[in-house]
Amino acid sequence: MSEQLKRQAAAMALTQVQPGMRLGLGAGSTARHFVDLLGEKVAAGFACICVPTSEATARQATALNIPLSDLDALDRLDITIDGADEIDPQINLIKGGGGALLREKIVAATSDQMIVIADSSKLVETLGRFPLPVEVNRFGLGATRCAVAAICASHGCEGELRLRLTEKGDSFVTDGGHLILDAFFGRISRPEALSMDLLNIAGVVQHGLFLNMCKKAYVATPDGIRTLSSSN
Repeated sequence: MSEQLKRQAAAMALTQVQPGMRLGLGAGSTARHFVDLLGEKVAAGFACICVPTSEATARQATALNIPLSDLDALDRLDITIDGADEIDPQINLIKGGGGALLREKIVAATSDQMIVIADSSKLVETLGRFPLPVEVNRFGLGATRCAVAAICASHGCEGELRLRLTEKGDSFVTDGGHLILDAFFGRISRPEALSMDLLNIAGVVQHGLFLNMCKKAYVATPDGIRTLSSSN
């Protein structure tokens, strides 16, 4: 999918932003286009205040002189614009391919509306083709990994549970200092039940299932931008 189409999806999301809004800024390749476009508006005098979901997004926004804050100062946001790794017909999501899932979920949960921008390769009939990221505490990793593996097996995980590594072979560490286990399901038949079961494991910090959180998605396709809406 061309970067130009992703930029068009980002531009559609930008039409939902009004002066003075408090925005959550997501991570990922399509979200980066949104931050670039927002930076152009800010340079022209557009007023807003933003909370980034990752250190990388914060660096990009700072370079563009986008005003930033955090959720200690802002207890509520108007809109979060973010990407996704998978989108099902109900606009349930899998996120966390970039490792920012905990912050992304916190920011989305404090927003009145979450809008996703993505390309059509992210559309699926059932979540699970993309590995589900599970963010875990470093302490007790072995025990947590066994517990996560048991839960995933009980939900029909078709593949392995893999500790995410960097290109150098070191453990991938999130911005919050945690590790990530990637669960290869193939198909997640009961996402709500899986969500609860994973969160009941003491060492699990959060997971990449974003259920009933997204209200609208702008999806870049070869034929243009497709808009998905949810009544959630």
